[in-house]
Amino acid sequence: MIRRTLTERRRWIRFDPITTGTDYELSIGGRCANCRLDLVVPLPFALRISRMDCCPSIKNVLLLDSEGKRVAVKYYTDDWPTLAAKLAYEKSIFTKTLKTNARTEAEIAMLDGYIVVYKFIQDLHFFVTGGDDENELIIATVLQGFFDAVGLLLRNNVDKRSALENLDLILLCLDEIVDGGIVLETEASVIATKVAANSLDGATSLSEQTISQALATAREHLARSLLK
Repeated sequence: MIRRTLTERRRWIRFDPITTGTDYELSIGGRCANCRLDLVVPLPFALRISRMDCCPSIKNVLLLDSEGKRVAVKYYTDDWPTLAAKLAYEKSIFTKTLKTNARTEAEIAMLDGYIVVYKFIQDLHFFVTGGDDENELIIATVLQGFFDAVGLLLRNNVDKRSALENLDLILLCLDEIVDGGIVLETEASVIATKVAANSLDGATSLSEQTISQALATAREHLARSLLK
């Protein structure tokens, strides 16, 4: 297993791809115009990136407990075609990362031919898997967005019990971050606000006025949490 922390990957720059035919030219700073993400490329940056590389993809997002059991998982590819294959993969990455210190900072590992970025808090283990050709820091951004959004939705009471009691919110959170493997959003406050809005939309017994008031309260709480 090859493992390193994000601190060891800081010699990267951001770029803003500009369409030139079928390729993109690199420039320092900015965001990807297509997928709205702050993308990064390794030094030296005298290279060209194809249009397909602009939109990173995710293989799966896993939330496991301290025993390696499922809390919430989403798979976006057929790399693991059966339930048995999925469970075997989850057991493998849990076992191989269990003794690492990924509580203060996310860590990166190459496991079974995949890039895995992971972080732990309390009795919950967060994992995001990407292909071996994906950008590690983009995968890490997805993980951090999921991690922070869950913290906002659970009001910083992030443990297995709270996660199970609010499992619907966590699943909605995953849907807001990744769709079919394509990264949609990584900003935790935006994700949490959308999840709050979607969860309220499902409460058909509430009046429109009540929904608006509840949504305003949720947004106010998120704003206060970000200021702390």
